[in-house]
Amino acid sequence: MFQAFYPGEYIDSTYHIDFQELYRKGYRGIIFDIDNTLVPHGALADEQSIALFQQLRQLGFHTILLSNNKEPRVQPFAHAVKSRYIVKAGKPAVRNYRRAMKLMKTNYETTLFIGDQLFTDIWGANRTGIMSILVQPIHQKEEIQIVLKRYLERIVLHFYKKECRKKQSYSGKAGNNGNKQD
Repeated sequence: MFQAFYPGEYIDSTYHIDFQELYRKGYRGIIFDIDNTLVPHGALADEQSIALFQQLRQLGFHTILLSNNKEPRVQPFAHAVKSRYIVKAGKPAVRNYRRAMKLMKTNYETTLFIGDQLFTDIWGANRTGIMSILVQPIHQKEEIQIVLKRYLERIVLHFYKKECRKKQSYSGKAGNNGNKQD
């Protein structure tokens, strides 16, 4: 029922993602949300976000910031982390996810998206057909419309986690083939 909103992966922080492993798996382009994905809502780029983008460039990744915010919010952040960006993206509409891939010269199999909101970030990435990674929001202080969406997200995440546990339980049984392990 809620599968359209389920992320490909759910990780506690952008800064805990194994980007070397993602590169090894063939990903070459990363589309990022900014607020509460890379920094607290409205914050400027910090040392951690700047270092992350430097590391990603060294690994060989192309990056782009995809934000529903306007230029005055996004441009200074993008300049600090040295990444291209798209403003007023209209997430979850797929148009600018595709535009981001075109700018990075990547495709559906080599692009992934990282964001903190199910109903904009993840749904848009899923609708586009690219890998999505949901991260927990960095900070609880958010705009009222986002706070309201978070209540609905909790419901979806409840069912997502339940399905993940069911899959883990099933794969554990399947991997055992009914044989007792010594």
